[in-house]
Amino acid sequence: MSSVAVLTQESFAEHRSGLAQQQVKVTALNSEEESDPPTYKEAFPPLPEKAACLETAQEPAGAWSKIRPIKASVITQVFHVPLEERKYKDMNQFGEGEQAKICLDIMQKTGAHLELSLAKDQGLSIMVSGKLEAVMKARKEIVARLQTQASATVAIPKEHHRFVIGKNGEKLQDLELKTATKIQIPRPDDPSNQIKITGTKEGIEKARHEILLISAEQDKRAVERLDVDKVFHPFIAGPYNKLVSEIMQETGTRINIPPPSVNKTEIVFTGEKEQLAQAVARVKKIYEEKKKKTTTIAVEVKKSQHKYVIGPKGNSLQEILEKTGVSVEIPPTDSSSETVILRGEPEKLGQALTEVYAKANSFTVSSVSAPSWLHRFIIGKKGQNLAKITQQMPKVHIEFTEGEDKITLEGPTEDVNVAQEQIEAMVKDLINRMDYAEINVDHKFHRHLIGKNGANINRIKDQYKVSVRIPPDNEKSNLIRIEGDPQGVQQAKKELLELASRMENERTKDLIIEQKFHRTIIGQKGERIREIREKFPEVIINFPDPAHKSDIVQLRGPKNEVEKCTKYMQKMVADLVENSFSISVPIFKQFHKNIIGKGGANIKKIREESNTKIDLPAENSNSETIVITGKRANCEAARHRILAIQKELANITEVEVSIPSKLHNSLIGAKGRFIRSIMEECGGVHIHFPTEGSGSDTVTIRGPAQDVEKAKKQLLHLAEEKQTKSYTVDLRAKPEYHKFLIGKGGGNIRKVRDNTGARIIFPTSEDKDQELITIMGTEEAVKEAQKELETLIKNLDNVVEDSMMVDPKHHRHFVIRRGQVLREIADEYGGVMVSFPRSGTQSDKVTLKGAKDCVEAAKKRIQEIIEDLEAQVTTECAIPQKFHRSIMGPKGSRIQQITRDYGVQIKFPDREENPAPATEPAVQENGEEGGEGKEVDLSSPKKCDIIIISGRREKCEAAREALQALVPVTIEVEVPFDLHRYIIGQKGSGIRKMMDEFEVNIQVPAPELQSDIITITGLAVNLDRAKAGLLERVKELQAEQEDRALRSFKLTVTVDPKYHPKIIGRKGAVITQIRTEHEVNIQFPDKDDDNQAQDQITITGYEKNTEAARDAIMKIVGELEQMVSEDVTLDHRVHARIIGARGKAIRKIMDEFKVDIRFPQSGAPDPNCVTVTGLPENVEEAIDHILNLEEEYLADVVDNEAMQVYMKASAHEESKAPSKGFVVRDAPWATVNTEKAPDMSSSEDFPSFGAQVAPKTLPWGPKR
Repeated sequence: MSSVAVLTQESFAEHRSGLAQQQVKVTALNSEEESDPPTYKEAFPPLPEKAACLETAQEPAGAWSKIRPIKASVITQVFHVPLEERKYKDMNQFGEGEQAKICLDIMQKTGAHLELSLAKDQGLSIMVSGKLEAVMKARKEIVARLQTQASATVAIPKEHHRFVIGKNGEKLQDLELKTATKIQIPRPDDPSNQIKITGTKEGIEKARHEILLISAEQDKRAVERLDVDKVFHPFIAGPYNKLVSEIMQETGTRINIPPPSVNKTEIVFTGEKEQLAQAVARVKKIYEEKKKKTTTIAVEVKKSQHKYVIGPKGNSLQEILEKTGVSVEIPPTDSSSETVILRGEPEKLGQALTEVYAKANSFTVSSVSAPSWLHRFIIGKKGQNLAKITQQMPKVHIEFTEGEDKITLEGPTEDVNVAQEQIEAMVKDLINRMDYAEINVDHKFHRHLIGKNGANINRIKDQYKVSVRIPPDNEKSNLIRIEGDPQGVQQAKKELLELASRMENERTKDLIIEQKFHRTIIGQKGERIREIREKFPEVIINFPDPAHKSDIVQLRGPKNEVEKCTKYMQKMVADLVENSFSISVPIFKQFHKNIIGKGGANIKKIREESNTKIDLPAENSNSETIVITGKRANCEAARHRILAIQKELANITEVEVSIPSKLHNSLIGAKGRFIRSIMEECGGVHIHFPTEGSGSDTVTIRGPAQDVEKAKKQLLHLAEEKQTKSYTVDLRAKPEYHKFLIGKGGGNIRKVRDNTGARIIFPTSEDKDQELITIMGTEEAVKEAQKELETLIKNLDNVVEDSMMVDPKHHRHFVIRRGQVLREIADEYGGVMVSFPRSGTQSDKVTLKGAKDCVEAAKKRIQEIIEDLEAQVTTECAIPQKFHRSIMGPKGSRIQQITRDYGVQIKFPDREENPAPATEPAVQENGEEGGEGKEVDLSSPKKCDIIIISGRREKCEAAREALQALVPVTIEVEVPFDLHRYIIGQKGSGIRKMMDEFEVNIQVPAPELQSDIITITGLAVNLDRAKAGLLERVKELQAEQEDRALRSFKLTVTVDPKYHPKIIGRKGAVITQIRTEHEVNIQFPDKDDDNQAQDQITITGYEKNTEAARDAIMKIVGELEQMVSEDVTLDHRVHARIIGARGKAIRKIMDEFKVDIRFPQSGAPDPNCVTVTGLPENVEEAIDHILNLEEEYLADVVDNEAMQVYMKASAHEESKAPSKGFVVRDAPWATVNTEKAPDMSSSEDFPSFGAQVAPKTLPWGPKR
C-alpha cells in the first residue's frame, strides 16, 4: 500500500531551514544581481540511502527528516465474528439477504465503508474503513446487529455509579463505544447496585473490567469534614486562597472552604485516604497555631467607608491579609454596626490598623452642582461624554439622581478631584451655551404636536437642534420642556406655541356618510383615503369602527381646510350615490344564458359599454331578476339592451297600463303579495311599477301576448275595485289544505272567484306567515267568498276514515318510486293519508284518512288512475337506434317533457353493441346454401329500434307523433368544394359555431371525395334556418374570394440591385412603410438564386395600390440616381473617434447631412479611404465636417503617441522577454561530455527488457 506525503507551507519552510543548516545556498531568481545557479544536489537533495542496520534506519538522514509525518484521517479496522456468535448463519445467502441489508444500513448511518469476507471456520471478517468516529460507531452497530448478544451484571457501590456515568453521561458513552456494548445503570431512586452489560463476550469482559477499575479507584478515595471557627477560615485559605491551593496541590486532596457569605464552619476534604490525612493534619496545625497566637482589636469605621476597606471583590481585605497576616472582619451590610474587628498576631495588628484606615480614607465622596436638565447633556449620547472621564479614572463612580440638581462622585481622592474639575468645567460650558424653556400646552394637543410617527416633533428637533420633552399621555401634564441652543430653543418655542394656538383655533366637523360607502372612500389598502389626506395634510379624518354601524365621519383641522375637505368628500359621496343607483330587471330564466352569451361575451360587452355592474342570479336559484348598478342613465341603457335581447329571442310583448299612482302600493300589497299572485296566475308575466315618488301612472306588463292580456284585465279590474270600494279580509288555514282549496289547475279557487267576484290570495313560499289567506274585493263579494272558504276549511278540519277496493294488480303503480303517486295525491288533497295493504297479502282494501272533502276527492282521483291503468295500451314506435340519443335530448329532458305532457310511460330498447351491417349475407354452414335457416325479413324493424309507449290509446298516439317529430331529418346543400375549408374554419370553429347557433349537425365530406354536397341533420323546424345560414355564409365566402382575386394583382418593377438596400431601409423601415401605406406585399429577388432576375421587384395587391407603391419606389430610385459617391482620405487612427460608441457619432453625422458614410473594412488595401454618398451639396458639407473632426482628433492622437515614449512599458510587455527557465549546475545529464554521443550498446544507458542491470546509485536513492 503506497502512501502520499503532502507538503504544507510549514513543512516546506522547515525543509528549507533544514537545508540552510547544511549550508545549502538558494539563488534568488528575482534579484537584480544574478548569482551562480544552484547545484543539482542543492536544488534536489537525495533521498536517504537504504540503511545497513536497523539502528541507522531509525534515524533518516538528510533534509527530508525535517518534514513532519502526516497522519491519515481514514483508518481501517478488521473485526471478527466467530461462527457460534453469528446472528445469520445461512451459508447460501452470503452477500445477500438480511445480513447484506444490515451492512448497507450501517454504511448509510455511519458513513463508514464495510467489506465482508467469510473465513475457513465460517467466522465473519468485517473490514471497516473511514474516519475514527465513524469506524467506532460502525463497530458498535456490527456487534449489536450481526453478533449474538450476551448479558452480564456487575455490582459496585451505588455512590460509584455517577463516576461510571461521568459528566453529562460522556464517560458512559465513551465506554459503550470502546467496548461495543450497551451498559444500563439503575436510576438514582432505584436501590439496586447492579449494572447490566449487554454485548459480545469479549465486549462484556472489557466493559466489566473498566467499571471495576473505576470503582476500585473510587474505593481508594475518602471524605472528611473538619469543624473550624468561621473567623479562622481566612488564615486557612490564605491571601487570595494561596495557602489552601498549595495544600491541595501538594497532597492531591480537594479542600472545600465555605465562602464568607455562607454561615457554615465545616471544611470538607476529599481524596485518597493517606493524602487526605496529611491535608487534614496541616489544616488542624494552622488552626491550632492561629488560635493560640492571634488576638483581636475592634475599631470604629464609618459604615459608608466599609466598602472601601473590603475593596472590589474583597481584594483590599486579601491585600491586608497578604501584607500583615491579619484578617479583617466587616459586619454584614444589613447590620447597622460600624465596628470592624482585626484578628492577628499582636505585633502585626498596628500595621493592619494603619492599612485599614488608609483604605477607608483612600476613597472620598464629592458632589458637583448641576441643573438636572443638563444631566443628559453631561452624560452625552449613549454616555459618550461620561465615558471619556471614566476611561481616564476608572475607579471614580459618578452618580446622577433624577430630579436633583447635583452629581455625586465617589472614588480615590485624587481621581475624584480631577473628575470633579472636569465635570464642573463641562457644566460651566453647557450653562453658557445651552438654555431651556418650558411652555404650557393642553395635553389633548400633544399628540398632534408630535404628528404621525413623530413627524412634526422630529422636524422641529432637527431644524432647531433642540431637544423637546413632551410628557407621556398617562401623566396628563401640560408642561413641554425645550432644551438646547438658546436661539434654537426660542425658535422651537415660538413654532410650538404657534402650532398649539392653531390647534386651539381648530374646528371639528362631523360628516354624515352612509356606512356602506366608507370602505369605498378608504379604498383598497387605504389608497383613496391616502390621496385625500395628501390633498388636505392638515385635516385629520377619522372613520368610525365598522362594528359600531355609525355614519359619522369626523374631520378636524384648520377651519378653511376642514371646509374644503368637507366639500371634496361630499362631492365624492354624491358621485358614489350617483354610481350606486340600482335597477332590477325581471328576465325569463330560459333567456339568462342568451344574455350571458358564449363565454360571457354578451354580458361583458353590455357591462363595458354601459359602464355598469350587472349581477345575475345563480343557475340553481328560482329568481329571474337581474340587478344593474351604476349611474341612472347607464342603468337604463343596460336595462334597455337586456330587454331587447329577450324581446328578440321570444314572442314577448310589452303593454303599458295607466293606473293612478295612489293605488300602486295597495295593488302591490304587503311585500308584493297581491301583484305576485297576479303574475303567477298569468303564466309568470313581469309587471313593473314606476318608482315611488316619481308621480308616473304607467305600469308596464311584459310577457307572452296571451298572458299579458290576461294580466292587464285582472290588474285593471283590481284597480277598479280598489278605486270604487275595496274591502279586505284575512283567513287562516293549515298550509297543507291550500293546494286542495286552490284545486287542480286552480279550478276550486276559480269557481269561488267566479261565484263571488272576490280575489283570493294565498301565501307564497317566501312569505313568513304560511297560514294567511287574503280575500279582496267589494264588501259583499268578500263576505260571500269568506263564507264559502270557511265552510271548506271547516270540512277539512273534520277528519274521517274511509276505504275503497283496488285490485292488487294495480297496487304496485301507487307504491313504486317510494310512493311518489301517493305523495302527489296527499299534496293535492289536503294531506290525506292513503294506506295500501302490505305486499304479499292478497287484500284489495285501501284505507283513506283525512278531511271528508279531501278523502272524497282523493278516492275520485285514485279511481281515475285505476281507469287509466285498465284502459292502458302499449304501442310501438319504430325509430332507428342512431336517433335515440337525439330524441332523448340533454339529460333526457325532451323525453321527460313528453311523458309529462301526455301522461304516458316511454321505454327505450337496450343498445345493440355491434349491429351487423344490413348488406352482410347470412352465414352458411357446412357449405350448404340456404340450409334450414329462417329467411330474414329485411322490411321488419329491428328490436333495438322499437320504442315502447304505455298509456291511454289517444295519449299514446299523441306521444308517438311527438316522438316522430323529434326524429332528425337530413337535407343536402350544394356548396362549392373549394369553400369547404373556410366553412369548417380554424380548428373547426366556424362549423361548430353554426351547429351551436342552429342546433343541427353539419357534415362536410372528406377532402379526398372532392364532393360539393354538405349534409345538415336536425329537427325539421331548425333545418330551414340552418340551410339559409349556410347559404348566407357561402355568399360571404364567395365575395371574399372575389376580393382575394382582386388583391392578387402582380406588378414587376425593374430597379438596379445596388439601390435595393436603400429601398429596404435600415431594419426594413422604408419598405415596411410603403407596404403599410399602400396595403401591398413587396418581394425582392433572392440573392442566392442565380435563375432569378436580380433587378426585378414584385408588388402584389389591388391594381391601384400596386401602381401607387411602384411610384413610391421609383421616386426613391430617382432620388438615389441623383446621388454621388466621393472617396475621402481620413487617417485610420481617428476612425474609431468619428464612428463613436456603437456608431452613435457617425449616425448623427449621417442624419444631419442626409448622407451615407462607409469606412474601410479591416485588411482593406487603403485603410484611410472613406466613401461618402448622397446629394452633391450634402456630400461636400459632410466631407468638410469629417475633415475638421479629423484635424481635431489627430492632434490628440499625436500628443498621446508623444507621451507613450516617456511611459514605462507595461508588465505585460516586460513579461514577453525570453525566460531562461530554471537552471541548475552539475546535473547528472551535464556530467557526460555533451559532444560525445551516448553508447548505444551500453546496457547501462539502454537496458533491454527483462535483462539484469548492474546496480547504479541514482539521485533519488536505490530502486525498490
